[in-house]
Amino acid sequence: MTRRIIMSMLTGATLLASTLLGASPAQAAGVPAQTAGLPAQAAHVPAEFGTDWHDPVTAAPPVTRPDTRSCEVTVAEAQFRDFTPYQGTYAPPKECGDRWSKVVLRLDGKVKGRQYDRLGHLRFGGVEILRTSTPQPSPDGIEWSVEKDVTRYSPTLRSPQPVEMLIGNVVDDTYTGIIDVKVTLTFYTTRTHTAEKPTPPPADTPDRILTLTDGTTLTTPRNSERIVAEVYATGSGGGCEEYWYLTVPGSAPYSCQADNGPYREVQIKVDGQLAGIAAPFPTVWTGGWSNPFLWYVVPGPRAFDIKPIEYDLTPFAGLLNDGRPHHVEVSVVGLPEGRPGWSTPVNVLVWQDDKRERVTGDLTVHRAGDLANSSAYTPGSQHRVDTEGAHRLTVAGYVDTSHGRVTTTISRSLTNSSVHRWTDGETTDSLDAAWTDTETITIEGRGPAKTTRAHRTYTMDGTTTLGAADRLRTVLTLGDRATVVESRGGHRTAWSRLDDTYTGDATYTINVPRDQRHAVGTTSERYRLYGSTGCHDHSLTAVQGVLTEDRHRC
Repeated sequence: MTRRIIMSMLTGATLLASTLLGASPAQAAGVPAQTAGLPAQAAHVPAEFGTDWHDPVTAAPPVTRPDTRSCEVTVAEAQFRDFTPYQGTYAPPKECGDRWSKVVLRLDGKVKGRQYDRLGHLRFGGVEILRTSTPQPSPDGIEWSVEKDVTRYSPTLRSPQPVEMLIGNVVDDTYTGIIDVKVTLTFYTTRTHTAEKPTPPPADTPDRILTLTDGTTLTTPRNSERIVAEVYATGSGGGCEEYWYLTVPGSAPYSCQADNGPYREVQIKVDGQLAGIAAPFPTVWTGGWSNPFLWYVVPGPRAFDIKPIEYDLTPFAGLLNDGRPHHVEVSVVGLPEGRPGWSTPVNVLVWQDDKRERVTGDLTVHRAGDLANSSAYTPGSQHRVDTEGAHRLTVAGYVDTSHGRVTTTISRSLTNSSVHRWTDGETTDSLDAAWTDTETITIEGRGPAKTTRAHRTYTMDGTTTLGAADRLRTVLTLGDRATVVESRGGHRTAWSRLDDTYTGDATYTINVPRDQRHAVGTTSERYRLYGSTGCHDHSLTAVQGVLTEDRHRC
């Protein structure tokens, strides 16, 4: 992506557009004349983007809800105009008890005028339960919603809590969009058992959720038998770390540089010892790749619901359970010293042994491989940086619980490969990249060994070109894929396979007034999730802001 163009857009020129070079919108996008699942409005696709478009939609599955009595609580209603957080209070609903089969968060938002994408969070008593970003509005206004299963945060939600929500925003004579949101929680009870409707059990949730004191200090209950940290790691803020995957070594003539290139890895350490590694998801926000017209209707994967990275710290439980404070640090490998742009809030989920005052144990295996990271620059009429990165970590430990000794072994391996090409002036800028994050967790000690294997792959393949008459075109494909298999005693007990693929092709004219942008673009998403619990296969396509396909295949 053309970094100099990005910076100029950030300092003044806004959301600009035009027509695909030398082709009609449908021809350039490869859109068939007739599409199954075609909404009625598809017959009215305009020649270019107008002053309004379809509200943002995603192809991800909705949160399933049990057929039980429910209680809804409004936890925040706010208009965000600046960087002042919303402060409120929350009280659990008395009518639905304190043990729930599911808790569902829903955010409803609306905004109109002109505005950038903004990053936001929602916290209860310091525990972050949602990290999100916003769509960019049309002049006439848009509405959108986000749903999330937040049942795992039930321990925090069982008692009154202070609520903090922030979507940092700037409103002035140029950026007029005020972000108006309402957030609710719906609590679903268990019910009386009948033959026709068996009672859904209370969800298997942690016993406590902790945050880090002063951002780095953790003191766990002395009877903790399972400990999981989750980190909402996001690179953002409008600077180079928003596009960390495009950074290059200092020897290369590019506008975003980092000493060791684009390799990033999110690490967590316990008392200075490496406890977990992970590949960050390469989130593309709704103004990303210099081309907001790619994202107006169909955002990129995870843009509205940012998933936390999970680290199972149970092998360290024997060390953490001594009743003393321990130093827990999250860092981003590859981030140049002093450069802002990453946020890494941490929640710690704890399961306790209610029959023991103290659970003892020890760390028995700790093997950290050498971090491999190379970025080679090749000069030429088309500059090129080739990056290869990899890292491995294996840890194991045991805890002696009231139900016997339990040993947890975790192996995780990461890889990253990318080819970044660009021309002088960055008028052509392309990236072809892939990240893998493979993790195996084996738990032994209570019956047959339980093993969970997860293989995650993230891909990005795109090119932005600035042509004649300031015509900027971006063609981009993003992939979010994962396979998870659970087994006991060597026999598969559950499995799932995710393939979320986004494709976009949009063109516009930069540095002109709104009525001269003549933007066109086609974006699509197909979200496929198969597994032992069912099937979801949903496709969306939008052309010039009109939804032309909305198809369910399962």
